[in-house]
Amino acid sequence: MDLFLVTLASLLAGFVDAIVGGGGLVLLPALFATYPTAHAATLLGTNKSASVWGTAFASVQYARRVELRWGALGPAMGLSFAGAFAGAWLVTLISPDFLRKLLPAVLLGVLIYTLARKELGRSHHPRFAGRQELLAAGSVGLLIGFYDGFFGPGTGSFFVFLLVRWLGYDFLHASAGAKLLNLSSNSAALILFAFKGHVWWHFALVLALANIVGSLLGTRLALKHGAGFVRGVFIMVVSALILKTGYDAFLRQV
Repeated sequence: MDLFLVTLASLLAGFVDAIVGGGGLVLLPALFATYPTAHAATLLGTNKSASVWGTAFASVQYARRVELRWGALGPAMGLSFAGAFAGAWLVTLISPDFLRKLLPAVLLGVLIYTLARKELGRSHHPRFAGRQELLAAGSVGLLIGFYDGFFGPGTGSFFVFLLVRWLGYDFLHASAGAKLLNLSSNSAALILFAFKGHVWWHFALVLALANIVGSLLGTRLALKHGAGFVRGVFIMVVSALILKTGYDAFLRQV
């Protein structure tokens, strides 16, 4: 029964993550609730072992249907991988707890800005080209990749928001680009967790398959309904992240 429940959570996580990121909001709490005595790093590693496959399949589906700016996103993927590795290494030296109370405020700022700018991300007008776009996308990959390795919650949403706000992508193109960057950061984290023995491989296959199914369904919906639909899901996911991270930061310790 436990495996059945976390498998359903993995399917839903893949569905949400494929549209706009935030799958960890679904699968991680399910793993922690179902296996409360397990080592946190093992649950994090097991989560990555599933989500990396869903993200990979979503990336392939988006790449087939959405025109991706590979000249900028390709190098940014490498920087996202390097940033995530550096962040994961740093978290072995210092605690990320100082970010817990800051994160809900940052996400609230993202939500308010998105709601206030009603046309934000509805049309695709990249602001940069050539070297400028490479530098901008690379900076996003490195910064948020580092954050993913060091702390993690909301990584997909931050990727999407910065690609929309800074690079001028619409929400559909930003979600597609975010999948590539998140695939790199997830891969880096998974390699580190696997190297340290923090993955339940006997769960990984089942959770990965469920995550892939959810990912394919979510990608199909995003491609069918476009940027406006992705924007709506983005607002819902960020709102849920604010509630979840706010609870973790201010109420769980009470």
